[in-house]
Amino acid sequence: MSEAVAPPSVEIVEVAPRDGFQSIAEPLPTAEKIAVIEGLLDAGITRMELGSFVSPKAIPQMADMAEIAAHFRGHAGARLSVLVPNAKGAELALQHGYPEIVFVVSVSEAHNLNNVRQTVAQSLDQLRAIVAATAGTEGLRLRVDLGTSFDCPFIGTVPMDDVARVFRAALAIAPSAEFALCDTTGRADPLTVRKRFAAVMADSPETSWAFHGHDTFGMGVANALYAYEAGVRVIEGAAAGLGGCPFAPGATGNTATEDLDFAFAEGGIRTGIDRAKLLAVADRIAALPGGKTGGHLRAVPRPRAVA
Repeated sequence: MSEAVAPPSVEIVEVAPRDGFQSIAEPLPTAEKIAVIEGLLDAGITRMELGSFVSPKAIPQMADMAEIAAHFRGHAGARLSVLVPNAKGAELALQHGYPEIVFVVSVSEAHNLNNVRQTVAQSLDQLRAIVAATAGTEGLRLRVDLGTSFDCPFIGTVPMDDVARVFRAALAIAPSAEFALCDTTGRADPLTVRKRFAAVMADSPETSWAFHGHDTFGMGVANALYAYEAGVRVIEGAAAGLGGCPFAPGATGNTATEDLDFAFAEGGIRTGIDRAKLLAVADRIAALPGGKTGGHLRAVPRPRAVA
């Protein structure tokens, strides 16, 4: 008797609590954030960016990160990560019980300077400091997001040679990290997404890859599907399409998690998400004051959307 073959699957990482909430100028009540996060976990989300340990002067929405981190510390059944900008942020993450951390460096010098007020080389030095500060940490997982891997709001198309150069430099510092190509402005097209992933995967076949997209030009779901076709098995989204990078003028929301779930699940690719519950949380997020939301599935009559 032959062994049963597991159905194909994709891991959807929910980023609304970090990339989504930070796009809202007025601080949200901590209790409301916690309720949204709990709803997302109840819907079957198994990986989530919980927030970021950054200066509240830079991103006021993250001022209650310590309280949220304390509430979800030790949560079983999901991998909860936090974004950190430097070694101090990484140390705070570890102190609060979060050994899964995310670091962002933009491929574009112009965007990196606008985003974190550092050159790419300086950001890579920060990555080096994070690796040193977290060395020997039990259960450590590091993710490196390569921002503006396709397009930059200040210079336009980002050359693939620049993507490869920054990736190789970061890989030399953090060889065991998971990496992500990020379509920060939502300007990428599906064929370019597939082509660029094919290139970096050929350059480093052992590296684990993820894709982070925005839906500014309506290509979010298509880009995610083409990333999957290229071999990527980790895709990021935000429920209700909440988001938009504060440091990328013109970028609208993240690709809606519910749209991603529909596209993959309807194609026979398992997500593990309860769509009805996810849509209920997406509705709650869409009702938050000051948020920029998007997506398509929420507009479909609910019985058809969850059928």
